[in-house]
This record gives sequence, C-alpha cells and structure tokens, in this order.
Amino acid sequence: MRAPTFQPPVHITASDMDPMMDQGKLLFVVEIPPNFEADIRAQRKTGIQINVDATAVAQAGNGAGYLSTAIADEIQRFTSGGNGSTGAPINLVVRAAFNPNLKTSWFSAMTQVINQITLLTVILTGAALIREREQGTVEHLLVMPVVPTEIMLAKMIANGLVILVAAMLSLEFVVHWWIGSPINGSILLFLLGTAIYALVVAALGILLGTLATTMGQFGLLAIPVLIVTQLLSGSSTPMESMPIWLQYLIKTISPTPHFVSFAQAVLFRGADITLVWQELAAMLAIGVVYFTVASVRFRKVIFGG
Repeated sequence: MRAPTFQPPVHITASDMDPMMDQGKLLFVVEIPPNFEADIRAQRKTGIQINVDATAVAQAGNGAGYLSTAIADEIQRFTSGGNGSTGAPINLVVRAAFNPNLKTSWFSAMTQVINQITLLTVILTGAALIREREQGTVEHLLVMPVVPTEIMLAKMIANGLVILVAAMLSLEFVVHWWIGSPINGSILLFLLGTAIYALVVAALGILLGTLATTMGQFGLLAIPVLIVTQLLSGSSTPMESMPIWLQYLIKTISPTPHFVSFAQAVLFRGADITLVWQELAAMLAIGVVYFTVASVRFRKVIFGG
C-alpha cells in the first residue's frame, strides 16, 4: 500500500474503526484477524476484511480492487517463498459501507444537488443586483431609510430561500423518491447547514455583482469562480488527490469544500452535529469575511461611500 495509489497506512484498533469511518477520516480499513500469519503457515482457512467508505463510489471501487490485488499478491509471495506459484490462500471479504451496491447514481444525484445550490445562489443573487443597476432602480434605494447591510441581507435571504426550498424538494422527491438514494441523516441538520451555506455563497454573489457593471461582465467573472470552486470542492475529485497546499488554500478561501464534506457526512453517513460542527463553523467564518468585503464594496458602488 504505497504512494501514489494509497496514502500512508495508519495502524488503529478495532474500536477506532467505526468512529473514524463515520467522521470521514478513513476511506479504507483492512481488518487482519488474530493469529493470521500462524493460520496462513498452517494452511488453515482464514480471511481479511476490507471496510470501504463508499461515499465516493468510483474511489471506493478502484481502491477496494487495488487493495484486494495487493494483499492477495503479497500473501501469495509469502506462502510460495517468492517462487510465483499460484493459489489463493485466503478469502478477501470486501464490505462497502453507506453505499453497499456501489450505485453511482446515489452519489452523483446528491452531488448535483450540492453543485446546483452553489451555482444558482451565486448567479441569482449577483444577477438581481446587476439588473437593478442596469435599469436604474437601485438608485431608488438612495432615498429610502435603509442601510447597505439591510439591502444586502434582503437580497441574500430572498434568493437563498428560493434555492433552499428548491434544493429540499429536489432532495426529497428526485434524489430520494425517484432515484432511490437513501438519506441516512437528519433532514433538519442538512437544512440548517444548507441555509448557512446559501447565505455565504449569496454574499459571494453580491461581491461579484459589485465588481461588474453589466450582466456580460458578471457572467465572465462568475464562470471561472464557479468552475474553480466546483472542481476543487471534493465533489468531483477527492480532496486527498490534490496537493496539500492546494487543499489548505481552497478550504481557507472557499466554503464549498466544507459544505460538500458536511453534506456527504450527514446524508450518507448519518452524522450528527457533533461530527460536523467544525464544517459549519468554517462556513460561518468564511461567510463573515465574504459579507464584510461585499458590504464595503456595496456601500462604495451603490452609495458612493
């Protein structure tokens, strides 16, 4: 089990296996029974159990296959003394958790819901601001007894609420009822996390809207931002496959990796708030930064202050 196919293996106890897999810290756990070498030498029947976190279906399937082959080849070399004789001295048992049948549609459907929340919230919020600036209606706000923060919150909450309702309906009726993907965690917890995330990316949409003056400019600005956040969020490719510096960078400047990790933990693994509160806190912290910068830009662009 060597790089680059695998991360360095970590030795854990049997009691640590379930908690660490529930928290998403381990994707594969190889469980070797007591007296394994003695049973192999005595040619007694034995087995090795491979536990797989099937949240990421493609990674789970490939990794389980690589593990099975690597273990079988190593044991064969050991029993044959390196002479390459054939035979299968053990029976490898692979158990996939959270997605036992490795159905790609389960993972892909929930991933698309997560991606669309980001895409639609940023575009709708930014477009709402840009359209008002193009049509001149935003100047009406100058004579109203409101402050920039109230205007921003109104746009963020209004657009975020629409996306939130659409996301929950899609999750329940399309992903769960039509496609058949099970929802193992709390819907209310997912709703809370989605609401926080929607407000955070809505603040990002407002920020992008203050940097552009037309819908064309906004589209050209939003496209690279959305592509980068989606590709580096962990929903398309595993975070573990990225360079360490890039993992830290994207988790610092973007809330999307935290939301993807949160959503997968809640919907697939049935995690409670004690396991995902760090992701919620990270989204809130990034959201505060987005909102502060967007508020400064909004005040400068709209109110000239």
